[in-house]
Amino acid sequence: MRERTVLELSSLPTFGSGPRSPTWWGTLAFIALEGTGFVLAAATYLYLAYIAPGWPLSAAPPNHWPGTIVTILLVASLVPNHILSGYAKKCEMRPVRIGMLVMTAFGLAPLIVRGFEFPALNIYWDTNAYGSMLWVLLGLHTLHLLTDVGDTIVLAVLMFTHHGNSGRRFADVEDNIFYWYFVVLTWLPLYFLIYWLPRF
Repeated sequence: MRERTVLELSSLPTFGSGPRSPTWWGTLAFIALEGTGFVLAAATYLYLAYIAPGWPLSAAPPNHWPGTIVTILLVASLVPNHILSGYAKKCEMRPVRIGMLVMTAFGLAPLIVRGFEFPALNIYWDTNAYGSMLWVLLGLHTLHLLTDVGDTIVLAVLMFTHHGNSGRRFADVEDNIFYWYFVVLTWLPLYFLIYWLPRF
């Protein structure tokens, strides 16, 4: 049997990024599932606030300063995240390594402040429905922060090893950047629900 070349594909890239990557679609599906969880938790909170005779059920409003600091850090992190995205698309190793270290710091900083945020809620999770929902909302977002920071740390380490030389790792960095946008954007309505709705 004689073989003949039908199409020369050796010049095609060995990896894809964005919508050309199966991992990107997996991340998008993950975001859709988790976003649904956030919507359900927020809807439960709003439903309880609607049917309660008084909200926040005779509890003191939470101290908003730790949450505000977290918000400022998360919004500020969008700038280096966006810059890192450009370098990852160009597969520039040194700037990507620096960017991953910067994003690791921006991921850890809100987690440190969050340690002060839970006590600042001024209510325990088992006090009443209001307290339970505050802890659920804050706990959900904390879990997502931890997940993304863990992924960022692993990717940062990989970029400093021989595994980082694979072009596919730059696509992984882009997926991590994409997920960080989700983590930041989901926090903004939660910040309003937790800290400002009880004051209205």
